[in-house]
Amino acid sequence: MRTVLFICTGNTCRSPLAEGIAQKLSDNGQLPKELGNIFFASAGVAAMDGAPTSEETVAVLERMNAPVPEHAKRLTAAMIRAADLVLGMTETHVARAQAMVGHDLDVCSRIVAIDPDGDIADPIGLGQRAYDNLGEHFSKLIPKRLSGMLNT
Repeated sequence: MRTVLFICTGNTCRSPLAEGIAQKLSDNGQLPKELGNIFFASAGVAAMDGAPTSEETVAVLERMNAPVPEHAKRLTAAMIRAADLVLGMTETHVARAQAMVGHDLDVCSRIVAIDPDGDIADPIGLGQRAYDNLGEHFSKLIPKRLSGMLNT
């Protein structure tokens, strides 16, 4: 089984939203079958272990009937090394994760931005609509990104 790890700053908004949506897409057979079984997880480069997932993220995931990651986890080098693919919300998250593994070329090659077109802005403080829009964006982006990255 492959592991995909989504990372952001606090692991309360973007990365748990991506994790829940990816799992829902997988459960519904909306990811390419050739990807096989995938375990999805999320963590934050500056997360406070145990912090609750944001209410706005929970609302999006519950509306989608997607699993809701209940609390934040701080990113560790062990998590990064165990993952087949690490998807950072921003280039800064990617750089922080790479630094955590000592710029090991094999591991670093598996750490990339989730959106090749640019950073995913933090929706915190922007209201429910920003989270809803991000959920829609992830629902389209994740299948394409996983297919492109894991089919190599």
